[in-house]
Parts: sequence; C-alpha cells; structure tokens
Amino acid sequence: MDPRRDPRGALVRPYAVTRGRTEPSRDIALEAVLTCSATQVAESRFAGHDKYRIATVCEGRAQSLAEIAAYTRMPLGVARVLVADLVADGLLTLHTAAPAEGFEERMEILGRVLSGLRRL
Repeated sequence: MDPRRDPRGALVRPYAVTRGRTEPSRDIALEAVLTCSATQVAESRFAGHDKYRIATVCEGRAQSLAEIAAYTRMPLGVARVLVADLVADGLLTLHTAAPAEGFEERMEILGRVLSGLRRL
C-alpha cells in the first residue's frame, strides 16, 4: 500500500522524534507562554522538521506548551522534550507565569484574600 494513501498517516514512534528521550532538559509548565521571532523561526529550520513546525506555531503569537502540542498534533511528552530543546538552543523564548522573587509574598496575599472570601 502506498504510504501517502494510508488513512493512518505517517506512523513515527514518539521516541524516534525525541531520539529516545522521555524527559525534557528543563521543566516547562503546561501553561508557560512561549514566543518565537522571525529570526528564531529562520534559524529553527536547521534544527529539524518538528522543531521548525513548533517555531512556526509560536511565530508572532504567544502559545502555551499545551497549545503547541495540540496545534502540531504531537503527543504532549514529545512536545515537552522538543520545546525544552528549542528554549535551550535559544530558538524559542520562554515567558514564565510567575517570577521567582516575591513568590512567598504573593502567596501570603492570596491566602489572606482566600480567608477573607471564606468569611463572607
């Protein structure tokens, strides 16, 4: 059967895409915001087809890790590994959801707001 006419599509095992890696090089939250500039997209062409697809999804608009996996139709685990590689190589820009400094103070404020709401 002609592989182009196969209704199942191209069957590539996820470990083949990530070269056997199952854990990303850095931990990236599902809701973390990622962006890519035109220069980064141009450079990502040399990183491989799947990484280039991810970069084009993030070009000009911010995307979360979960959205990237959905738009590229990749398993989430594969997207996590490839996105972490792109961030490490400087081909994607990661915008964290919460800054590391001041986290304790913000949690204290949120705790006070929550206790105030419970008293209502």
